[in-house]
Amino acid sequence: MLLREITQLPQNPTPLTFSEIPEPTPAAGEVLLRVTACGVCHTELDEIEGRTLPPRLPVVLGHQVVGTILESDSLLSKTQRQAAGLQSGQRVGVAWIASACGECDFCKSGQENLCPQFKATGRDVDGGYAEYMKVRADFVHPIPDSFSDSEAAPLLCAGAIGYRSLRLSNLQDGQSLGLMGFGGSNHLVLKLAKHKFPNAKIFVFSRSAKEREFALSLGAAWAGGIDQSPPEVLDSVIDTTPVWGTVSEALKRVRPGGRVVINAIRKEESDKSILSQLDYPSQLWMEKEIKSVANVTRADVREFLQLAAEANIKPEFQEYELKDANQALLEMKQGKIHGSKVLRI
Repeated sequence: MLLREITQLPQNPTPLTFSEIPEPTPAAGEVLLRVTACGVCHTELDEIEGRTLPPRLPVVLGHQVVGTILESDSLLSKTQRQAAGLQSGQRVGVAWIASACGECDFCKSGQENLCPQFKATGRDVDGGYAEYMKVRADFVHPIPDSFSDSEAAPLLCAGAIGYRSLRLSNLQDGQSLGLMGFGGSNHLVLKLAKHKFPNAKIFVFSRSAKEREFALSLGAAWAGGIDQSPPEVLDSVIDTTPVWGTVSEALKRVRPGGRVVINAIRKEESDKSILSQLDYPSQLWMEKEIKSVANVTRADVREFLQLAAEANIKPEFQEYELKDANQALLEMKQGKIHGSKVLRI
């Protein structure tokens, strides 16, 4: 079995190594997948560089996984598969949420993303930079037929977390939304927002001229630099960048009562002093809000997949072979992004 796994956490251009390990054996309640595609995410850089440490090493990365369910001796019984709506040979996806306890107050209230026993695919359990993986059967998601494997992969994280972020932004039709950063997630947010809120105006902030051009080509009303001002005040902003400076800039641009949603698993420690320099009257007064996004729920993933299929929302993406995973990650680190990156297995 060939896969890409982390063996150490250096900051170098080739941190992943090919290894051959036994095919995973699914336990009771798990299924075995033959992986066909896996999206590449900024979170993988955070794992590699030590900002979001896996609990063990080596670990197989990847949490935007598309594959087919295989028969195996440890697979769910036929009755269990039918009850779960699964069958051998079915194409399914696996997202960041690998499992949650199902018993805590968060899980019982529909907030399994906040479960203290939340486990992440490709961090807490082996992920999809591999030929095969095992996964809990109740945490896989049927893939709509309208998507190819490479189209579906980015929808499982970049799309699902973008969907959750858009809901948390409280955007209403006719209002204005700012997008700070324009990579794998926010380019899908723009497509989703234009579908759900056809009269909303979307304003994109990016350091990259190519990303600004890309945003305009997808229907953004305006695109400018991080420190530039759009032609009107914003009702909400979704920030996908790893720095604090964008939060500071976003707070200057939202209306009283507006909300800034941080769709990022971490922010740089090196520039957190920016927070102590916030000007309260212009940036935080008048009941402006900062809201973080933590993980996703299964409902987020499934609802977004259905919505994306109905609206024909598909990601822009670049494909790489599994052996080129280091190259895909290096280009992402260097800011060479156009939509999403996908590994074909």
